[in-house]
Amino acid sequence: MRGRGIRIPQRTCVGCRHVRPKREMIRVVRVPEAGVQIDPTGKRAGRGAYVCPQVACWEAALKRGRLQRALRTHLTPQEEEVLMAFSASRFGDPGQKDGE
Repeated sequence: MRGRGIRIPQRTCVGCRHVRPKREMIRVVRVPEAGVQIDPTGKRAGRGAYVCPQVACWEAALKRGRLQRALRTHLTPQEEEVLMAFSASRFGDPGQKDGE
């Protein structure tokens, strides 16, 4: 008998709805006592949602309310600002051209 190999967990991006390996995605988690935060380990307790590491996915997830729906919460303006700042600092500003 042949083995099936190693199973790689898959997750769906709330921004673009593409399925990717879990390790390639960034988890955002809603914690009752701390609000909405980035979960770099992917193991924090709380309701989570996954977003691709692309600015366009973060914008779609935040501006279209997909992240709020997935986390079943209302994001405060401060939480939205922190998440957009995270995506801009980590993946670049979409309005900025390369070399500027």
